Amino acid sequence: MNALRLGASRLAPSAARSVSNTFQREAGASASNFFQNTTSNKWFSTNQSLNELGSVDHAFTDDRIDKVAEPERRAFTYLMLSGVRFAYASTARVLVVKFVSSMSASADVLALASAEFDLGEIDEGKTITVKWRGKPVFIRHRTPGEIDTEAAVPMAHLRDQEADDERVHKPEWLVVLGICTHLGCVPISGAGDFNGWFCPCHGSHYDVSGRIRKGPAPLNLEVPPYKFVDEKKILIG
Repeated sequence: MNALRLGASRLAPSAARSVSNTFQREAGASASNFFQNTTSNKWFSTNQSLNELGSVDHAFTDDRIDKVAEPERRAFTYLMLSGVRFAYASTARVLVVKFVSSMSASADVLALASAEFDLGEIDEGKTITVKWRGKPVFIRHRTPGEIDTEAAVPMAHLRDQEADDERVHKPEWLVVLGICTHLGCVPISGAGDFNGWFCPCHGSHYDVSGRIRKGPAPLNLEVPPYKFVDEKKILIG
């Protein structure tokens, strides 16, 4: 009896280990088979009908336009694209036209840009002051003696060197802006050391050709753009 008990006690652990190893192998094999079957069937399917388009909802196939079987849909698509582009181009053209039009001068501005003056009532040796673009303009009817005197002035005596005949269209008529080139004051006509214009603000003297002869002004009186409409009328601007 003791021998049987000793043998059983020695065989029991070996049998238990054997049964345990067998159970673990069978359980591992079952789990491995289950995992492989599950992943291959659900996540890593090689079925070409599900993966050839990258999607399983068939939207690409359902919405695809067949250019051969459905040429009218292709023409409609081209028509829509062309219409949208034409609309964009038309809108851009309208905006450009409006922008350019806004930059051009209006009729009232153009009317103020030029002014016509009658010279018939200006006696020789006299000067009148008119207004053009909000600025004073001196118009002087020069005498033959004044014309000869200004034409004989040497260029070396002038700060801003201009010949008299370069500043007039007709020798007897001088047209200049009545703004001192020093600080923008309005000179006095028929005054100064040269019988032309004198600016009392800082003592600038201009001759009868409107050229600076003395004082701080750096430039001659400006000659505005003008032309003779007839013998006794000029258009300034």
